[in-house]
Amino acid sequence: MGLRLDDLKDCVDHIFEIDSFKSKMGEDKDIVTLSFSVNEKHAADDLMNFIEKGYEFVLDADSTPGEQSDGTYKVFVEIERSRHIGDNILEIADGVGKLAGINDFKFRYYKNWKSKPLNKETLETTIPQDAQGYEQITNESNLDNYKNFFSNSYLENIDMRDDQLRLKKAYADPLVFEFKDFGKKEEVLERLDEKINVNDFAEVIYLCKYVGDYNITKYGDKLMFENADSAIVLKRLV
Repeated sequence: MGLRLDDLKDCVDHIFEIDSFKSKMGEDKDIVTLSFSVNEKHAADDLMNFIEKGYEFVLDADSTPGEQSDGTYKVFVEIERSRHIGDNILEIADGVGKLAGINDFKFRYYKNWKSKPLNKETLETTIPQDAQGYEQITNESNLDNYKNFFSNSYLENIDMRDDQLRLKKAYADPLVFEFKDFGKKEEVLERLDEKINVNDFAEVIYLCKYVGDYNITKYGDKLMFENADSAIVLKRLV
C-alpha cells in the first residue's frame, strides 16, 4: 500500500540539506544532492521509496542502513543540476511535506550555519544551476560551512540540526551548543551586547583542549570562536 497524507507525520525534520553530501551517480558539479533527516528506519525507507518511484527526474534515492551520529537516518536524493533544479526541489518538498505534515520547510545549503526558508527565490539565488557556478562556490572560502570552520579541530563528528550544533571528540562525551551568530569577527562583535566574562576562564581552557587551537572568548553566557577573520557565537547547552 502506498503512503498517504500524514503517514510520516513527526518523522521528518523540517530542515533538509542541499549539496552537503557527495553524489554516487556522478560528479558533484553535475548533480544536486538532497538529504532529509528521518527519526525512524522504516520511515526513512518509506520516504526513499516514495521519492524514487514518484519523480521521473530523480536519478537515485537511498537511505542509510544505520542510525547516524546525530541520531537520525538520512534519505539521500540525487537530481541533475540544471535550470529546473529549483522547481524539482519544490515538487519533492511538496510531496514530502504532505506525507510529513510540514508546511514550512527550510534548507541548509552546503552545511552553512544558517538555514533559509524554502521558496523559489531562495533556491534560485542559492543553488548553482550549472557546473561552472558550483565550482565557483566550492572554490571560494567556505568558513560559513560549519564543517570547514572546524576543519582544523580535534573533533571526530560535527552535526547541526535546526539551530543546535553537536561537537564530538573521540573518547569524550559530546558537547551541544545553540547557534547564535556567524560572520566577520568585527561585525559579530558589534552585534554582541554582553561584556567579556572573565569568571568562566576554566570553561574556555576546557573548550580549547576539547575543540583545538581556536581563539575562544566568553561574553556573558555566550562563547565566540574565531577562525581567521570569521567568528561564530554559540551558547552551550550540554
